[in-house]
Amino acid sequence: MAKNVLVFVEHLDGKLKKVSLEAVCQGQRVAEKIQATVTAVVIGTSETLNASLFKDLARYGADRVIAGKNPDLAESMPDALTNILCTCIADQAPALIIMGGTTRGREIASRLCTRMEAPLAMDCLDITLDGNDLVFTRPVYGGKVLSTLKFKQSPGIAVVRTGSIKLIENPKELNLTELDVEMGKTDLTFISKSVDTSKIDLTEADTVIAGGFGTGGKANALLEELANAFGGAVGASRGAVDEGWHPIAEQVGQTGKVVSPTLYVACGISGAIQHLAGMNSSRMVVAINKDPDAPIFSEADLGIVDNLFDILPILTDKIKTIKANG
Repeated sequence: MAKNVLVFVEHLDGKLKKVSLEAVCQGQRVAEKIQATVTAVVIGTSETLNASLFKDLARYGADRVIAGKNPDLAESMPDALTNILCTCIADQAPALIIMGGTTRGREIASRLCTRMEAPLAMDCLDITLDGNDLVFTRPVYGGKVLSTLKFKQSPGIAVVRTGSIKLIENPKELNLTELDVEMGKTDLTFISKSVDTSKIDLTEADTVIAGGFGTGGKANALLEELANAFGGAVGASRGAVDEGWHPIAEQVGQTGKVVSPTLYVACGISGAIQHLAGMNSSRMVVAINKDPDAPIFSEADLGIVDNLFDILPILTDKIKTIKANG
């Protein structure tokens, strides 16, 4: 059997998660290095999986798309997905398994690691080749240090960090295989979910406006207004979440979400290493803080030492004016 890189992709409301497309692109880069093909595996129901989704996978470099369908997978539970992926992995015998660093992706990767007794590299920024060995680069110590590791056995599992690779189209002819899949023995039962569809997913946002403990919980409206002006999302430090000023879904950091937007605006955030671990892959960081000695300024591309309550309205007005003028 020819070498194969298997990529598990996630989708929501008929569209692929951005980080899943990034995983496909990373898979294509690895496949070129080891002379392999890329197989994208997407799982759902006949209603949630559509032709546009399959075409997007081929457009970004999937040599083959396997669509696993089951009518009971409208709310895909991680144990069911793990069972299906284990069957697919046994059939495909891939050299490497890749998935995006979402909450779901991390959980499934951990389950596969345990089930298969396979090596696992979380939060990968890059995958390169050293001789015949794949090398996985990932941040440690809050992003202060980059570590590299190699797997001693195959297949291993790599979870790619959101925003770690640029999306580049690499069109392939769609080679689609649709299968009826069995969920196997499952212990989890879906009860309910609550999704705010009016807001952009924090991990998918191109701009993140984040508030910290320094806002005193009084800047939420200003943060929302600036985020809306950019077409971005609101984030928060753990301190602000612990105080109840922001929902946990907005928490960025080591114990929250990892984001890699084009622009990250840190408002009243001191810059603790735990927070930096969740946003230090941002392409540009702007920090607004009254304390000139705040650690966040050492990580910022642009620092503003001033009162955020004065600065945020000015920024919002400027962005609105620029957009209004085209």
